[in-house]
Amino acid sequence: MSTTADQMATAYFDAIQLLCRVTPKGWYAERGTARAGLTHASVPTLNGVLETATEPDLAAIDELATEVSRQTPHWSIIIRGAASDEVAELAARHGLRGRGDLPLMACATDDIVFRAGSTQQAMVRRVGAAESDRYTDALTRSFEAPDGVFGPLMGGAVLDTDAITGYMAEEAGSPVGTGLGMRTPGVIGVFNIAVVPSARGRGLGRALTEAALRDGVAAGADAAYLHASPMGRPLYEAMGFTLVETWTVFQAA
Repeated sequence: MSTTADQMATAYFDAIQLLCRVTPKGWYAERGTARAGLTHASVPTLNGVLETATEPDLAAIDELATEVSRQTPHWSIIIRGAASDEVAELAARHGLRGRGDLPLMACATDDIVFRAGSTQQAMVRRVGAAESDRYTDALTRSFEAPDGVFGPLMGGAVLDTDAITGYMAEEAGSPVGTGLGMRTPGVIGVFNIAVVPSARGRGLGRALTEAALRDGVAAGADAAYLHASPMGRPLYEAMGFTLVETWTVFQAA
């Protein structure tokens, strides 16, 4: 029987496939139960081998890892649940000795705790591909990342793709936060929630998250998922999200 974790994981993997197909330098492949996607951003989790099953297909992961590692130095292997020693050894053979957790949180849309109208909601708007450079700049500053780290990730027609919606928070006309909603059948995934340091603590992260969720509900989603950082997790729990699965990420140490 399919579990909530299975359903949300499938939605995530489908969203990554879509992103890799529309981002300008994207690449995507499948082998057995494993998938591989490249965006060519300099962020390991945005280029990687993704195991869709809870019982990893080691041969498929190995084959895709060889292909991915030839194309970018910034990549990862992501496994659902705890990784076995065999997976860790495989990752190490490919130079990935760093290991971390990636919490997958989910919520039925009927259970999401939305705030009543607030001034923060009025500060968030949708953005399209014409503003991709401005969005990428805001994304970079909000994650406190080096210039150029996201590369072509949000370029081209990504922000004009039907199933993808970008969000920007602004103060006095200056971008101070980002969000991204990615829709698959019946599900809305929330990504890129980040606020510049000077604007944190004022509810903009929640406003960006709610904007993506409200649009997802309007489009017919009855469930939502996201990957939570330690900073963001208390917010998402307050909104009704619960942990459904913890994934293991291997990347260069």
